[in-house]
Amino acid sequence: MSANAQEVNKAMKIASQSFENQKDMAKKITCDGEDISPALEWSDVPAETKSFALIVDDPDAPDPANPKMTWVHWILYNIPAAVSSLPENVKVVDLPEGTLQ
Repeated sequence: MSANAQEVNKAMKIASQSFENQKDMAKKITCDGEDISPALEWSDVPAETKSFALIVDDPDAPDPANPKMTWVHWILYNIPAAVSSLPENVKVVDLPEGTLQ
């Protein structure tokens, strides 16, 4: 298998130390707590990547028992391809250069 074929078979991964997959969010990163952004990190990025966009939405909000819309919490775009993480509680002024919100 060629190196390009191996890369195509890799799935990009995203993870967070701020919460566990399929578990309740930590209170501090919700509106019931400090309402801060979670730490995020990504890997296995395709070599041709020029930039990233991040859309954090919540199909259960505002009412998990009767969702009527998808709530969009945060949108970032133009995140440079060389960036592979964002820290918890990142401030707009501390976003990677060129990143727009």
